[in-house]
Amino acid sequence: MASERKNQRGLMWALIGGAILLAGLIAIFVNAALNQPDVTPTTPPASTPASPPPTTPPAPDGNVVDPSAQDRGWVPEPITTDPDLYIRRALEAASTFDTQLGERDEWLTYLDTWFTPDTRYTSETDRTEVMEGSQLELRQSVVLPEAEWDSLAQEDGRVTASVTGDIDYVDVPEDPSGDMRIGTADVTLTFTRTSDDGAESSYEEMVRVSVQVLCGAGSVPTPDSSQPAGDCKVVRYFPEPMEP
Repeated sequence: MASERKNQRGLMWALIGGAILLAGLIAIFVNAALNQPDVTPTTPPASTPASPPPTTPPAPDGNVVDPSAQDRGWVPEPITTDPDLYIRRALEAASTFDTQLGERDEWLTYLDTWFTPDTRYTSETDRTEVMEGSQLELRQSVVLPEAEWDSLAQEDGRVTASVTGDIDYVDVPEDPSGDMRIGTADVTLTFTRTSDDGAESSYEEMVRVSVQVLCGAGSVPTPDSSQPAGDCKVVRYFPEPMEP
């Protein structure tokens, strides 16, 4: 009996010890949980909506001499007194065409309408002769030669010219009016050809071209157009760039 009571007391003390140990562990866990730092979830900053990609600005509605020129694959001549704008368009006009929308002779005849006589010559006869010489120079030394046009036409080709950089100006000698300017710029030519299977391929060339314009009294407008006298007109294209 004494031995049995002894064993019962041992078991009781073991149970009491286990309970104390369990209570201690619970107290430790509770204390640790209560003393944890207050971590508040950080709300990510609101994302800024992405800006929409810039859109291409609409083409200006500026007046032109012949709006139908664009339908022929040509650059319409602007009606303006702004030499910078006019020079850009004049340089582009000398290299923009579509062999499927117009013949080479038609395009060159159209470019003739951009010209005005050189007012540095006093005689009307001299002015006419000099202008005709400048138009011939355009055909022979500035625009794409006829053989290259024909080669491009065999592949339904076209060329688009673009002036995107600055224009460098050179003074016109012996111009007392100060209304003439020679502008020179880099012109990017994009050639597009069509293969037999209908696939188009393009490549670019860079050229540097100069043109002399008259923006002021004495310029002769295109006949039967709304272009007024005194607006910008072409006097001459140069076969070589005229650098400052």
